[in-house]
Order: sequence, then C-alpha cells, then structure tokens
Amino acid sequence: MVDHKALIVALDFDDIDSVLRLTDQLDPSLCRVKVGKQLFTRVGPSAVEQLVKRGFDVFLDLKFHDIPNTVANAVSAAADLGVWMTNVHASGGSSMMNAAREALVGRQNKPLLTAVTVLTSMAEADLAEVGFQGAALARVVALAKLTEKAGLDGVVCSAQEASELRKVVDPAFALVTPGIRLKGDAMGDQKRVVDPAAAIAAGANYLVMGRSITAATDPIAAIKRILSSLEPE
Repeated sequence: MVDHKALIVALDFDDIDSVLRLTDQLDPSLCRVKVGKQLFTRVGPSAVEQLVKRGFDVFLDLKFHDIPNTVANAVSAAADLGVWMTNVHASGGSSMMNAAREALVGRQNKPLLTAVTVLTSMAEADLAEVGFQGAALARVVALAKLTEKAGLDGVVCSAQEASELRKVVDPAFALVTPGIRLKGDAMGDQKRVVDPAAAIAAGANYLVMGRSITAATDPIAAIKRILSSLEPE
C-alpha cells in the first residue's frame, strides 16, 4: 500500500513569505514538505519551526557530510527542531553514519535518518570526473548497503535505481526519491528522472517533487491528481 503522504513537496524558495503562501494552500494530511539548503540558508531554523507549528512533517535536506562529531551534533540539532526526517551523505563513511545514528538514540520523537547515495543531477560522466569508474547503479547499491549496515532508516536515490535496491535491502528500508517529474515537465538540472507512478512501482517510498506542485495554479489539486495516479487500478 502506498503511504498516504508519499509526496514530499520541495520548498525551494528564498523567503518565508513565499513558503507560507504556498503552505496555506497545502494540506499536511496529504503531503510532507522539504526544507533544503536554499531556504535554510536564507531563513534559518525558523523556517522549519514555522512549518512544524503548521502541522507539516518536515524533511530537513541538508546532506551533512563532515567529520563524525560535527555530523552527530548537526543531526542532533536537526532533531531538536522537530523534523520528521534528516539526512547525511553516505559517502561520508560508516564512522560518520554511525555517529549520526547514535546521536539520535533515546530520543522520544526520533526523526528518520537517511543517507544520500548519488545525486540525481549526476550521470556516469559526472561520477567519472570525480574518480569513480563504473556504472552509477553499482555506486548506489554499494552506498545503500553501507547505509543499511550502519543502521540508518533508508537512502536518498534516483527512482531509476529503486527496483535494484529493493532486491538487496530490507523491505522496511526507505527509498526517498528526488528527480520526480510529471510527463512533459522540464528536467531542469536533474539527469536521472522518473514519473511518480513508475517510481512507486519500482519500490520508492517517498517522492520529492518541486515545481510540478509549487508552480501549479492549484497546488493541492496537483497533489491530489498525483496521489490518485499512485493507487492501483
């Protein structure tokens, strides 16, 4: 069964007023929201706090990647904000991911902790440029296995890799998939994109979508159409 809040709306704005105008049109019972580097850097933690007060589950998408102690403290600070999910880079290694996981032990309202595998803006030529020789899928699978071994809750990956990951990770291991586009939408800076229904069919749990919803004339109607498309016929 598809999670009734499988959609995560990416709030890629520069100011809180734009965020609040959009979320006034959204229903927190139908979707979650994502705060990334753009909004967080412009507005700060108050953006998260205001969204939490409005009843939204917030995915704080800052992709922490640093020495273990620094990442552990950052993840702890994210949890203090009341976020539903936060993330790190799996390429930071098992010591860093273990430290992040341990920072959340014992918390009553512990957020999901996920790890980024390979950015959906990267194709195989981009990976080769930074020294990785081989298919993007092999890199994603290796990092997902490392993430699962470290005890995290899931990974951020392209939906193009979801079906292969479902063969090698536990069914409860979450797959969070950005780069989701409706048919006919511009790809923007994404290179490994999938439409919503295909992503869910491949095994994705959560779909991160931005302009397809935020630029719609009626964002909540767009969400309802997308959710309807995810249900089995």
